[in-house]
Amino acid sequence: MIAETIGIRGHRNETIPAYYARPLGAGPFPGMLVIHHGLGLDEWSTEVARKFAEHGYAAIEPNLDHRAGEGDVEDVAARVRAMGWFPDDQVMGDLASAIAFLRDQPLLNGRVGVIGFCSGGRYTYMAACRLEGLDAAVDCWGGSVVVDDPAQLTSARPVAPVDLTKDMRCPLLGIFGNEDPNPTPAHVDRTEAELKKHGKPYEFHRYDGIGHGFFAVARPSYRPVQAMEAWATVFEFLGKHLTAAKSK
Repeated sequence: MIAETIGIRGHRNETIPAYYARPLGAGPFPGMLVIHHGLGLDEWSTEVARKFAEHGYAAIEPNLDHRAGEGDVEDVAARVRAMGWFPDDQVMGDLASAIAFLRDQPLLNGRVGVIGFCSGGRYTYMAACRLEGLDAAVDCWGGSVVVDDPAQLTSARPVAPVDLTKDMRCPLLGIFGNEDPNPTPAHVDRTEAELKKHGKPYEFHRYDGIGHGFFAVARPSYRPVQAMEAWATVFEFLGKHLTAAKSK
């Protein structure tokens, strides 16, 4: 594979950095948009992009936090959280540009998926409802997809993603731990009810005895057995929806 940091055109045509990992060769390869977690584009997040490249995907991972300035990745991510996150419209603009980047690559097989973790799971759910050009979506424990109190909605985040479910444009896979405080099992139930209500294709997989972030190998929350099982589920799901070629 080859993996490098490149510049892509983001929201309002602003250049933003992105980590791009892809197999060597001419392809065709399916594309994956990887959305990093709330801790920023850290070491584990780039490992995820390379994991997809190892499995035969061209993976792009935009740095959604870069507008918060320079510094240690965790410090920058903390600034983003402290400011109440960036506006959803800005993030969706960055993600739409990343999808367009993948679709412009001659090595693409014509299909693009998205996967996101934590806050990235929230953005994944929203992208599946708002953005064109996605053929599959994987929400890994996306927090605040369901908002219990309308007072928690802000000018930056004015809509709960679950309220966009009727507009979902691609199949969805959800991966959740049943000890997670956000999303709670009740949140997952409400999301599932909305998906059923609107007849959307989805699969939810829930794991007992684990909480948030159980894929992240460098965190105490890491659970290797469940993570291996869930990763196999992710690649099986994506294989069904992304490996068959189609015209761009």
